[in-house]
Amino acid sequence: MVIIGGVAAGPKVAARLRRLSIEAEITIIEKGKLVSYGSCGLPFYVGNSVPEIEDLLKTTAGLIRDPQFFKDQKGVNILTETEAIAIDRRHKNVRLRDLTTGEERELDYDYLVLATGATEVVPSLPGIEAKNVYTLHHPEDAVKIRSLIREKKVKHATVIGAGLIGIETADAILSRQTKVALCESQASVLPKLLDPDIAILLESRMRARGVDLHLGSPVKALEKDDDDNVNRVVLENGEVETELVVIAVGVRPEVSLARQAGLTIGVTGAIQVNQHLQTDDPYIFAGGDCAEQIQHVTGGKAYVPLASTANKQGRVIADNIAGRKTEFPPICGTSVLQAFDLNIGRTGLGELEAKQLGYDVMTSLSTGLDATHYYPVHDSVTIKLVAEASTGHLLGAQVCGQGECIKRLDILATILHFRGKVSDISSLDLGYAPPFATAIDVLIHAANTFENKQLGLVKTITPSELLEQVRQGKHFHLVDVRENEEVKATPFTGPKVQEIPLGELRNRYQEIPKAGVVISVCQLGIRSYEAACFLKEKDYKDVRFLEGGMSTWEALRYQLLEYIVE
Repeated sequence: MVIIGGVAAGPKVAARLRRLSIEAEITIIEKGKLVSYGSCGLPFYVGNSVPEIEDLLKTTAGLIRDPQFFKDQKGVNILTETEAIAIDRRHKNVRLRDLTTGEERELDYDYLVLATGATEVVPSLPGIEAKNVYTLHHPEDAVKIRSLIREKKVKHATVIGAGLIGIETADAILSRQTKVALCESQASVLPKLLDPDIAILLESRMRARGVDLHLGSPVKALEKDDDDNVNRVVLENGEVETELVVIAVGVRPEVSLARQAGLTIGVTGAIQVNQHLQTDDPYIFAGGDCAEQIQHVTGGKAYVPLASTANKQGRVIADNIAGRKTEFPPICGTSVLQAFDLNIGRTGLGELEAKQLGYDVMTSLSTGLDATHYYPVHDSVTIKLVAEASTGHLLGAQVCGQGECIKRLDILATILHFRGKVSDISSLDLGYAPPFATAIDVLIHAANTFENKQLGLVKTITPSELLEQVRQGKHFHLVDVRENEEVKATPFTGPKVQEIPLGELRNRYQEIPKAGVVISVCQLGIRSYEAACFLKEKDYKDVRFLEGGMSTWEALRYQLLEYIVE
């Protein structure tokens, strides 16, 4: 067996196949110098969370995964700095070129695996050839970027692209010594991952930390000084003085070899494979960032390049080569990251995507604590559920917060995988103890919020919807039902609000005008829900509560301040 690509999927195929077949002859072809490294750890190396670049190549036992390791431990032959330049499907061989000597030769195969990964997208910008302009796709890039920062040669860096790698890179570089600007052509950060109402939570945190965010600002050019070092990023609506630029606008599947071999390229631009990860040619498999997948919710083609997917696909490929008919299932596209002390993630469809696909969508936005308030270590979790309005079938979910969000997202991915409903979440028997959850877990609280909304028990309004009403000059009456000390600590930003603590509402509700829209607010959305239920029973015709409470509303402070100034 010959495997082309030695980073994620390729080594996994080799390791799994060796366990299934002791006698198989396995060769990995890798164009670079390094194999089987943790590319997802590159931003953490830049940010000093990973001390040495070699740590990304080590096993849990501390052994370096180099060609000798694979030879000794796995009986796998690895040819580094060797490029596969052509596939002859008729004669079942691969033409190789030694990148150090230029020598070419052919290598026969019974089975061939394409694990060629993805290549970074580098936009064709004037000045892109300037010095100190990097991507963060290979360990060599990370070493150069960290060296510039450590040697204090850079006091300002600009990241182009607010996708997952761009956000992680901005977090890694930002410090008291190094300022960071982040430029994104779309109107919000993580545009392919998060809906704007969740993205705003991250944007607010980034601005508070000092990141200079330029959203909806396509980059037009890079400028350089007399020594050819980059010194300015020219935007469509401004410019940024800088000394280092990191391009992080995304990746595309590396399919040139597959295309040359006449294999079908799918609608996503990645290699088309069947459920066994076979290409058109039954003797050629493809997996990892070069292969497309099936989206679990829609059944359509998807391209979500993730190391977790690559490793799972590697196992499936090895099973099939060894004669075990194994299928790779559709993916939910679960993606997570940690940046600026926030845990962030998504599974399934976002609200905007679901609506574009024609689903009748209902969402809920709720905030709670990941552990009991009296336990010393606890923090907030915001959960957005996206589901079909009539049936309650879960379509997707997004999470953000300093608390333990990813545990909840994994549960939601499981519900999604088994095509469950939001009501299925409410009945889950989740683990409870003060260090791990509240008595009613924040996830179950999110599901209950959705079901209450679905049943029409009381109306809600999201922070984004309220902001839009403020911008349009709509008339409504806000009632803050938090305690006086809470209000003093975090006053409500924006329109005028009437302050009536929930404990006083039963005696003072007559102070609230019945005409028009009444919106109750609190810190997390729980007390304001109670207030809205009470006012509804007191014959208030149009009463709503703010989903997510102040914890999400305050993330809109930047937009609110702009509005107030205007």
